[in-house]
Amino acid sequence: MKIFYGVQGTGNGHITRARVMAAELYAAGFDVTFQFTGRPADKYFDMQVFNGYQTREGLTFNTSKGQVSYLKTALQASPIRFVKDINALDLSGYDYVISDFEPVTAWAARRQNKQVIGIGHQYAFGHAIPRKGSDPLAEQVMKLFAPANVGVGLHWHHFGQPILPPIIETPAFPEQVQANKIVVYLPFEDQQAVLRLLCPFENFEFHVYAPDVIESKYPHISFKPLSRDGFQRDLYDCAGIISNAGFELASESLQMGKKILAKPLHAQMEQISNAAALEQLGYGHTMFDMDAQVIEDWLHNPHAVRVTYPNVAKVIVNWLKSGMPEMDNAFVENVWDSVEVLQVRHGEVVKPA
Repeated sequence: MKIFYGVQGTGNGHITRARVMAAELYAAGFDVTFQFTGRPADKYFDMQVFNGYQTREGLTFNTSKGQVSYLKTALQASPIRFVKDINALDLSGYDYVISDFEPVTAWAARRQNKQVIGIGHQYAFGHAIPRKGSDPLAEQVMKLFAPANVGVGLHWHHFGQPILPPIIETPAFPEQVQANKIVVYLPFEDQQAVLRLLCPFENFEFHVYAPDVIESKYPHISFKPLSRDGFQRDLYDCAGIISNAGFELASESLQMGKKILAKPLHAQMEQISNAAALEQLGYGHTMFDMDAQVIEDWLHNPHAVRVTYPNVAKVIVNWLKSGMPEMDNAFVENVWDSVEVLQVRHGEVVKPA
């Protein structure tokens, strides 16, 4: 069976999720064409798993100094190019069309009367989940950006709703953790401001991944270019992560038992809601500005949570192979029954939460 799979490429979280889905789809014998939009074609990296892929301009959100600007997003959009991309995409030869919040695929399928399966965190917002920072514009953007006929929403907890756990790789729990090693991923912030913020904490070792690497004169702070393999190596044995409130990275961190300090993008409803969910669940801490005192308190807090999630990608692939039966309560509960929440202290599991 043939699948056309569109992936929002603005941030790396959607691509990370797509890598896991790609492996399971190929293993199941599906013929998959991947499309990525939202960043220049030469800015994608570590894409070998997709066995060749196509890119289009698509739509993306303008961010500056940790805040989304809807005005600049609208001014910088290329509506004529977007419409041309939609009209040029022929989906007639595909059995399934999947969108991970990717608008060209979603709107092309709607134009051609093809059913769209939306797989991703954003589709969880169609249900009653923790929600903050919402306004009518944000709600409309979430609803219309990449609409789907069938939405498979993902979240860290079910909140009593028909949504599934995150799609992530399931690496082994690290045998040893470096208590002073912290991974930092704040790609939407001013990296000079990140450097100034971290420089006082000389007893900790910061590995900062950024789209634009800057020079650090501080031996305890190193800036590194974006790299999937390098990032995973550092994430594996670090004690915690400071990041924006993206869904996928927090999911990976929870799976590995890392403590989390999330700084959501201002005016970005999804990230503000993610931060609220982390706090509500007791899975992480948040800061809404670049706050040195919050960072200091968090650095000296040894508590973390480990959440072991099942292979959700395989669950979804089997669901597709079965013809997409209704994800009723029994189906969803069966998936969540294998989730386990554990307390972690100083990098070691201590007891069930």
